[in-house]
Amino acid sequence: MNPLEGSGMRQRLAAILAADAAGYSRLMSIDDKATVAALDAARAVFRTHIKAQQGRVIDMAGDSVLAVFDTASGAVTAALEAQRQLEALAAHVPAERRMRFRIGIHLGDVIEKADGTVYGDGVNIAARLEGLAEPGGITVSESIRSAVKGKVDASFEDQGEQAVKNIADPVRAWRVRAVAAASTATAVPATAPAAARPRVEVDPSLPDKPSIAVLPFSNISGDPEQAYFADGITEDIITELSRFHSLFVIARNSSFTYKGKAADVRTVAKELGVRYVLEGSIRKSADRIRATAQLIDALTGAHIWAEKYDRVLADIFDLQEELTRSIVMAIAPHIEAVELHGILRRQSQNLGVYEKSVSAWAKAWSAYLHSDVRLRDKGLAEALAEAEAALAIDSRSSRAWHVKAFVHWRRYYLGAAPDRTAAWQAGMSAATAAIEIDRNDCDAYALKALLLTVPADARLAAQALPCAQRAYELNPNNMTALAAIAFSELGAGLAEEACVHLHQALRLSPRDPLRQELYLMLATASLFAGEYADGVEYALLGITEAPQMPALHGYLAMNLIGLGDIAKAKEALDTERQLAPAWTERILGGGSIFGKPVQRRRITTFLRVAAGLEDPSAADALR
Repeated sequence: MNPLEGSGMRQRLAAILAADAAGYSRLMSIDDKATVAALDAARAVFRTHIKAQQGRVIDMAGDSVLAVFDTASGAVTAALEAQRQLEALAAHVPAERRMRFRIGIHLGDVIEKADGTVYGDGVNIAARLEGLAEPGGITVSESIRSAVKGKVDASFEDQGEQAVKNIADPVRAWRVRAVAAASTATAVPATAPAAARPRVEVDPSLPDKPSIAVLPFSNISGDPEQAYFADGITEDIITELSRFHSLFVIARNSSFTYKGKAADVRTVAKELGVRYVLEGSIRKSADRIRATAQLIDALTGAHIWAEKYDRVLADIFDLQEELTRSIVMAIAPHIEAVELHGILRRQSQNLGVYEKSVSAWAKAWSAYLHSDVRLRDKGLAEALAEAEAALAIDSRSSRAWHVKAFVHWRRYYLGAAPDRTAAWQAGMSAATAAIEIDRNDCDAYALKALLLTVPADARLAAQALPCAQRAYELNPNNMTALAAIAFSELGAGLAEEACVHLHQALRLSPRDPLRQELYLMLATASLFAGEYADGVEYALLGITEAPQMPALHGYLAMNLIGLGDIAKAKEALDTERQLAPAWTERILGGGSIFGKPVQRRRITTFLRVAAGLEDPSAADALR
């Protein structure tokens, strides 16, 4: 009998990549902010190339990377590409300050749990091989060398039999040397100069007020379909905590990057720059809900507060209120009682509506993250249908109105709606309905501001900024509010103000899976402000995160024209054109929705110069 049968685990053959930054502590002691920025950029590089080779990131705790691949050649190719790009990114940095990674790769048996984590000798050997690699180098086992020889652009140097810790038999190690510059569709294009030092330096030091990250509550119902319910509870707790101006609450996007992972609380706190971490679990049965929660002080490791709840499912709203109140009282006793009294949102108290609305939001968010257009559009349609089903039962479901506004905004912005005017009007109606239910609904004001910005109508844009400012005043910890105010400020051409809010968003959500959109807005703001070198850097950071995002290449081209580098700008524009020719033609024709008139002229003219449609002298007057 297989001992793993029925355990939710399976044993399989896999290629494991383990990486670690060499001399990380020394680099932190020299310049901690630059080191954190370099680490963020390096993680993005690893994610890009691991995904490009159909690998999967298992963990990125501290300064390490652990990934699993179905093929040995995929693991080695990803490692070669990552090292090549990391070297290019650090080309301008003095040798003693460069962040270099050691990488070890092994092909062997692993045990894979249902949540995707892997264990076993395969993982341990990869980690030991990483310790044998040179800084900036790759060391692999004999099993990897045999599997990939002749299949990758690399040579192998024998490091001999190596006795490694906790492994009974010696391991034959091979040093990998690239023999040709590898090339993939997702690499940073040759149009881009060797990336200058990133200026996005997210300071992970503790804020000057109580700070907390709420990790996704585990779904222990035994039914994977109930995961959305646990996620909904987590999101509600984050939302309610973030309403307190006297707290610093990490955004949902970053907290949810730990979903399904066995995360160490101290590591989480260090990576996110918070003192407190809340974790818990949800078990939902037919008519009951059981929840556990514990609040940990990451500085001391002490459990400040823990509680178990066993309630009738209909009491879910009371449970949310009690959880939030308990957390707030535990970590911030100085918060005034009057602020505590307002923690519950005005939303439907119908449980069926609640379940439909949290499911709709989960589908909308999942669709938002999809790069596959077909799956994105399918997910948005499903989310919209579920939100409308919730509203048919109870028209006072704030979350369902949010989903409708969000879906219609996204469809309009992407040009995915069959009737864009109807989509915009439906989105505006949904946001307005949510505001009428609750005049203090931050998300509703933020979504309305996003909708007011996108039509490139000066009259509507004038209304967008006050609306976004209202959202930000209601909840400065809310990522939707921060995105809306930065988006609206770019629409109004307020570059410096937008930069402030975008950097705040990066600190609030340091592991955001949509960082590329923040970098795109920073590249736009830099173009408006005439800070073209910064704009190039932000565009490159975004391309590292999302190499297939067309607008990043477009704004890279514009900022390069600002620097007078026409040849590289043309190459960047060629890449953008290949990805989205319709976007290029719209911007070349003056179709930007952002900026004051002179800034819009700069966008159009710089792009036309890059395309060879205007003489370079046309850009001089606008620099």
